[in-house]
Amino acid sequence: MLRALDIRDMLIIDRLELTFQPGLNALTGETGAGKSILLDSLGFVLGWRGRAELVRQGAAQGEVVAEFELPADHPAHEILAEAGLPGGEELILRRVNTAEGRKTAWVNDRRCSGEVLRALSETLIELHGQHDDRGLLNPRGHRVMLDTYAQLSSHLHAVRTAWVDLSRTRKALAETEAALASMRAEEEFLRHAVAELDQLDPQPGEDADLDARRRMMQGAERIRDDVARAFDLLGGDGAEGAMVDAVRWLEGVSDHAGGQLEGPVAALGRAMIELGEAQDGVSACLQALDFNPAELEAAEERLFAIRALARKHDVVPDELGGFAETLRNRLNRLDAGDADLADKRAAMGAAQTEYDDAANALSAARKSAAGQLDAAVMEELAPLKMERAVFQTEITTTDPGPEGTDAVAFTVATNPGAPSGPLNKIASGGELSRFLLALKVCLSGDDSARTMIFDEIDRGVGGATADAVGRRLASLAQGGQVLVVTHSPQVAARAAHHWRVQKHVTGGQTLSTVTPLADPDRVDEIARMVAGDTITDEARAAARALLQA
Repeated sequence: MLRALDIRDMLIIDRLELTFQPGLNALTGETGAGKSILLDSLGFVLGWRGRAELVRQGAAQGEVVAEFELPADHPAHEILAEAGLPGGEELILRRVNTAEGRKTAWVNDRRCSGEVLRALSETLIELHGQHDDRGLLNPRGHRVMLDTYAQLSSHLHAVRTAWVDLSRTRKALAETEAALASMRAEEEFLRHAVAELDQLDPQPGEDADLDARRRMMQGAERIRDDVARAFDLLGGDGAEGAMVDAVRWLEGVSDHAGGQLEGPVAALGRAMIELGEAQDGVSACLQALDFNPAELEAAEERLFAIRALARKHDVVPDELGGFAETLRNRLNRLDAGDADLADKRAAMGAAQTEYDDAANALSAARKSAAGQLDAAVMEELAPLKMERAVFQTEITTTDPGPEGTDAVAFTVATNPGAPSGPLNKIASGGELSRFLLALKVCLSGDDSARTMIFDEIDRGVGGATADAVGRRLASLAQGGQVLVVTHSPQVAARAAHHWRVQKHVTGGQTLSTVTPLADPDRVDEIARMVAGDTITDEARAAARALLQA
């Protein structure tokens, strides 16, 4: 609820402090007195896009401060929390515009952006008038209004949940189809490569082993003769025989050497053990050097085959086994892909059915609610002297989405049999105002969280019709707050609080002031609205009658 508005140096306002109250608040005054400037200033502090030049001529900057009272469950609290701004029961918006056009805004003394102000304004103020493209005249919001009127939150939740599930299963199906298509494009390659790798069956470390064996076999002929001669020299006819003879001779005379030969004999014993190990090693080498030429050819062929396959697949030889497993897994997925694809299609079919059922239920509920809303608006139009007009909520099919498959638009026909069309295309100024008011009365519900502003919504109507407009505005204001800018005495008389906007010239400057009116002053102001500049006793009597009605 808007509590106060403080305006400094904006257009023709030098300093203005207004304190608003719950209920119906009326702003009246002659044309050009500055009533629209109040709305421009309020729109400025709320971040709305409006006039480019707002600063009063000669002033360095203009400033607007708006104070709102927020209940604990007000939706503005969520926006404040998301923006990291301080909250509480009181919300103070302040915005400054320099003469050079630079704008700065604060929320509860914390700097903020214009986007935050506009987000807050959606929860704080609802503006209605003949040029209202933010509210009832905007077809993009009609579906939300109908859903709110019909209390379809549970239906909407079901549709949104089903849409999320459908989107997820559709994405999974598309990914599976794309993966299978990619694998099918290389199916021939996969099958050939896996068969080739399985047939060769390369093992980790095999490349190094084959290379070592190949090198050894290639050098075997050159070194075998030398190894064989060395083996002969180590045998019984060589070193081994000589050492055996030496040990026998020394052991034979050791007893007569006074113990001096015990060490050499022991050393020769150890040497013979080492010699035996050397003989075994050389013997093993000779056996290894004995190879079949066909074995060398086979080793070379396998070595070259492994290396060729590694180059073909751009991997090192030791990774061929793992690469083969990777290709085998892809091939297995391809072979199992049809079954997986069938499962994905079944899942999407089930999700589509669930979405269609939820969307159809929502559509049926909307159509039922549309008929009820049409009847309610028509009932409101009769007292507004538009009993021959036709209001209709049109529901057409649109692309499926999280809000269902319906497009909703409010249409009117000013006379039976006349073509219907959008509100702002068919109705004249006065008719449009009454359509908007009737529609707002039916859609209001519990709208006490926001301040509703009606800008000359009574233009073009008078007499009993204007009185009906005033009564409905007063009804809307019960339990909430409504501000109305009006030229109608019947509407002004229904207000619980009344301000008069006046323009005067001081020191060569035109300034606008706003004065709260007590009962005696209200009589004169309403009398002026009835009779014009010359206020007669008859006009005052008519004003009193309106106030007492």
